Amino acid sequence: MRDFEEVEQTTVESDDNGDDGAPSRPLWQMDVHQLEQHFETNQTLGLSSPVARQRLQENGPNELKTVKESWVKRLLSQFNNTISYVLLATALISLFLRHYPDAIVIGTVIIANALIGFFQEMSADGALDKLKALLVSHTSVIRAGKKMTIAARDLVVGDLVQLEAGDRIPADLRLLAADNLTIQEAVLTGEAAAVVKTEDTLPVATALADRTNMAFAGTAISTGSGTGVVVATGQKTELGKIQQAVAETKTKLTPLMQNLNRLGWQLSLAIVALAVVMFIIGAVLEIYSLPVLLIAVVTMVVGSMPEGMPASVSVVLAMGTRQLAHKKAIVKSLPAVETLGAVDIVNTDKTGTLTKNEMAVTDIVTAAGAFTVEKSNYAQTAQLFKAEKQIAWQDELTIKPLLQIAGLTSDAAFNLKNGRWELTGEPTDGALAALYHSFTGQQPQLEEIDSLPFDSAIRYSARLAKLDQGQMLLVKGAPQTLFKLIKKFNPKFDSQKWEKEVVRLAKQGKRVVGLASQAIAPPVAMIDQTVIGQQMKLQGLVGIIDPPRTEAAAAVKQLHYAGVKVKMITGDDPNTAATIAKKLGLADQLEVITGPEMAKLSDEQLAQQVDRYTVFARTTPQDKNRIVQAQQKQGHIVAMTGDGVNDAPALKQADIGVAMGIKGTDVAKEAADMVLADDNFATIQTAVREGRHVFDNIRKSIRFLLPTSFAEGLIVVLSILLDQQLPLYPTQLLWINMVSALTIQFAFIFEPIEKGIMARGPRQIGQGILTKADIAEIVYVSLLIAGLGIGAYDLLVALGIPALVGSTMTLNIIIFGKIFYLFNLRTRQPVFSKYFFQNKMAFVIIGVLLLLQLLIIYLPFMQDVFYTTNPGLLWGWGVPVIAGLMVLAVTEVIKLAKLYLNKRHLKLQHLE
Repeated sequence: MRDFEEVEQTTVESDDNGDDGAPSRPLWQMDVHQLEQHFETNQTLGLSSPVARQRLQENGPNELKTVKESWVKRLLSQFNNTISYVLLATALISLFLRHYPDAIVIGTVIIANALIGFFQEMSADGALDKLKALLVSHTSVIRAGKKMTIAARDLVVGDLVQLEAGDRIPADLRLLAADNLTIQEAVLTGEAAAVVKTEDTLPVATALADRTNMAFAGTAISTGSGTGVVVATGQKTELGKIQQAVAETKTKLTPLMQNLNRLGWQLSLAIVALAVVMFIIGAVLEIYSLPVLLIAVVTMVVGSMPEGMPASVSVVLAMGTRQLAHKKAIVKSLPAVETLGAVDIVNTDKTGTLTKNEMAVTDIVTAAGAFTVEKSNYAQTAQLFKAEKQIAWQDELTIKPLLQIAGLTSDAAFNLKNGRWELTGEPTDGALAALYHSFTGQQPQLEEIDSLPFDSAIRYSARLAKLDQGQMLLVKGAPQTLFKLIKKFNPKFDSQKWEKEVVRLAKQGKRVVGLASQAIAPPVAMIDQTVIGQQMKLQGLVGIIDPPRTEAAAAVKQLHYAGVKVKMITGDDPNTAATIAKKLGLADQLEVITGPEMAKLSDEQLAQQVDRYTVFARTTPQDKNRIVQAQQKQGHIVAMTGDGVNDAPALKQADIGVAMGIKGTDVAKEAADMVLADDNFATIQTAVREGRHVFDNIRKSIRFLLPTSFAEGLIVVLSILLDQQLPLYPTQLLWINMVSALTIQFAFIFEPIEKGIMARGPRQIGQGILTKADIAEIVYVSLLIAGLGIGAYDLLVALGIPALVGSTMTLNIIIFGKIFYLFNLRTRQPVFSKYFFQNKMAFVIIGVLLLLQLLIIYLPFMQDVFYTTNPGLLWGWGVPVIAGLMVLAVTEVIKLAKLYLNKRHLKLQHLE
């Protein structure tokens, strides 16, 4: 993928108006005359109506287009996977054997899995629809010198658009005039603060978030007015590029589904190959007649095929989804639950995720020195520190006048909504209002005489008011501007000392605001800008930052402990991002790279270097997507968090996208796999823990299902090889599969999280679900259960016990083998430990299973269907319990040996 920044910095897209001769300069570097020439427009008159109609016909309407795939085709595509093929083959075999209930259950599983995938993909279309909703319906333009309102979809490149406060930008514009114009660009950059816009030209290497002479489709005007020329419409806007990136990002199979597909193929090939071999051996040795041999082989396939595996996995995933919902994490697709357990990188936005998305004052500098502030949020009680020692703010004389200016010059207001204080107004004003309230506990009261709103041209605002000390002019603005105003009338003012403090705070990524006051003698009733600075006193500076969430640092530490790296991807300034990253402890040695710096790297170079960096700053939506792709090329399983429209492509590209539920946009929520209902980064750590728990239980389920299923098939295989009567009837094998599918295989969904699960680190998806040790265990457990079953049958039938009693006994041996093996698998600890009764539902499920066994053995009509009989207490129950205890004893001895060897290995490592 060619990098977006690189393309735009070298050329202007020319096909917007049919001109192939694009200039070499980017739009933000061109002056008004060059813009007029390139777009063949006029900065005063705009386009003529005929030209506008022609361009609309040539380039199409200003709207986002989506090409939707037929829902029938999309639904049918869900059946095109390995698991569905294996299940379908099993269903056909069951039909061939006239095992209709089994075939119905398997068919239901196939349909359920397909519907889950279908609705998961449909949610992606919702993200595209939400993007379309960001474009406005009507806008004001100047055509042929006349102002008119037209449908926004009729806008064309070269149109002059007039902008007013409250408007939403209809297309990408290059600003020709900006009068105190500020635009909220959070949908593109993710940053809460409104951007001050100008019409001035900018350098070539200017990141998207710093293009102050551009206005982008879908963003909203906070204050002021302006005029801009349309430079891109529809799909060619930044919003359109995001939509295209979302549409082009293909939904990938989760690591679990990849592993299950591979396991499904391996199992099906192995079982079918064994069936073919057994049929050939049986036919050559003439063990059975061909029809009987065929039935025996097909019975082996049905018995061996773990058709309950997808259903069991789905139920475990569903339980994990339910558990996460209780913990404020809403998962939209079942496989995404387990993906969390495999994640080894969490990419997170800064604003609103790691930070509170609430600007707060953290530093104060006055003539008395530097102070730090804690808990300066609204309705809290702030704490003031000097040289790391807490002091009372009333004891420091320089603090009161500064607080007075902070409170009285702010137009921000806080309203209590759903138990949360919500800001109305600019974030910087909100920080100053909160500072005043958090120290004084009061609302600011003033008698205003006149006010001067903030203007980007002068970079300060002022308010003339009557105070206890007389009539005062209170000024708030950029420190350097205030320094110049004071020095203009007072050359002795030591600006260098104050500038050092500004630099110190700015290097920490903080926004610095100067606060000053000036006495104005009555009867002056209007602010005169020419006298501002005369006898003005600088009361101090405040450093403002979006503070990190208190719980985020602990969550980052827990994720590191779990072997998961946390990376920050933000549109914010690199210094600000690095400051927050250090406070949260994202890495011991932080390395930062910006979007423009990434633009110089090819995709291959970025992939090679991506692991070096902890902080990615000044990023565009395209940058975020490239970062995720680069990490995936390095073999990482990536989680991506975000809340803005700009995050949507990366959320969809990531192995699991995580959107914020409170402050997240609808677009982000639709594109993500999981939504945090509380916007709490710490919930991600909880979700990772639950993801590992889910995989643990899935793995236990599979480790349980495979040997117990293979044991049924092995009994048939051994019977063929030994040229003897089958100890189990096909209907009995069907019964075992059916009652297992309804009962015991679901015992693992209630298993609690094992101790130390987060210390294991992310699972290596390349190794698959089963390890070599697991495969060895599956082999010996299936041989053990099958051997006990057929051995007991042969021995007791040889002693004269009726074959029907022996068959019923063998049926119970398989069931009790499953029960006792379940106890072994439930925990990594010894079976008889404090964990034995942790999963109380396991005992309930075993009770239900035994009740069903009583019904099949003792009810007359069940005896007729399943060829069972009353076997007597000793043969029917005593021998199966002994066989089950033997299975438990063997598996426990091997487990204890593994525990001993692992402890010894860890001890030797520690000594080294």
